[in-house]
Amino acid sequence: MPTDPDTIELSEDELREIAGYAADCARRALSVFEDVLPSDTRPRDAIDAAHAFAGGGRRTGALRQSAWAAYKAAGEADSPAAADAARAASHAAAAAFLHPKASAHQVKHILGAAAHAARAEELAAGEGPPVTAGILDWACHHAPPAVTAVLGRLPGAPPGGGRVGEFIRDLDAALRA
Repeated sequence: MPTDPDTIELSEDELREIAGYAADCARRALSVFEDVLPSDTRPRDAIDAAHAFAGGGRRTGALRQSAWAAYKAAGEADSPAAADAARAASHAAAAAFLHPKASAHQVKHILGAAAHAARAEELAAGEGPPVTAGILDWACHHAPPAVTAVLGRLPGAPPGGGRVGEFIRDLDAALRA
């Protein structure tokens, strides 16, 4: 089947692998959020919803709503580290809705959970470069084949985005190498 030059092929199995990877990355920083707001379950719910989709669950409105709820939790967090941890969770649930567009913006949807989790842990640790290097190395080595396959169909990560954008570009380059 011919494809529009502005689209890529993207299977449901690939979406599931990407969402599972994003959830695993976000879960690494979940305690950063829960240490600050232990009664707020929105980020945990989003990660759990992403894992459920990755395990064969349906892509539903509830999954999308869990992504938005975690995003809202990020906006309500007083701690920058907790906010980034919640954004990682939001990206994990949203990864199930990756678009088959040949756009550099889609790279942020694939690697956003990992990058925000790295930033959350970096902020929680006092911006120590060794912490960040270990987190990004873990994210690189735990990426399933679908992550690298889909990245290979997309243009490179876009510029901008501050420290999180830098992490996305670093991960993108490492995963394409």
